[in-house]
Amino acid sequence: MLETAKSKMEPYEWAFWMEGKPAEKDIKAPDGTFVVYIGTHGDRGAHRADVILPGAAYTEKSGIYVNTEGRVQMANRAAFPPGEAREDWAIIRALSEALGKKLAYDSVATLRQALFKAVPHLMRIDQIEAGKATDIRTLAGKGGSIEKGPFKSSVEDFYLTNPIARASAVMAECSRLASAHILTAAE
Repeated sequence: MLETAKSKMEPYEWAFWMEGKPAEKDIKAPDGTFVVYIGTHGDRGAHRADVILPGAAYTEKSGIYVNTEGRVQMANRAAFPPGEAREDWAIIRALSEALGKKLAYDSVATLRQALFKAVPHLMRIDQIEAGKATDIRTLAGKGGSIEKGPFKSSVEDFYLTNPIARASAVMAECSRLASAHILTAAE
């Protein structure tokens, strides 16, 4: 995720990068941009950051997710983050106060209350929110064109899709082996 605060004049005053984003090609922030990075494994963008704030890995934080069928799921923290690392919401909340724009939540519970108020179906854990025909019509009304080419996966390398995998020697070896398309005896 790339968030930027832009003054009335270029370049950006600051950029806020969260782990896994921006894409490698987008890491070049304009000169003079102050870059803040939140992450766990020093992934893409960390080398360009002026400040690195250690975040919790997915196993070290609670979260609400929506799977590909639209089912809301809740995950609980399995372990506490090491050292000075914090959950993303806590880092963003602390930054908001330091910047004089304090956000209105001080705990996961109050954050979830605000989230549920804004997006009520997220409180219905393990349920699928029914779609609305009007949403499809609205989306179709935005235009665009249908391409006749085959579908292409947005995943370039399955073994290196996230910061933890990209920091793993084992996953790097899996990626190398997969890209070489080593034939087996049956092939």
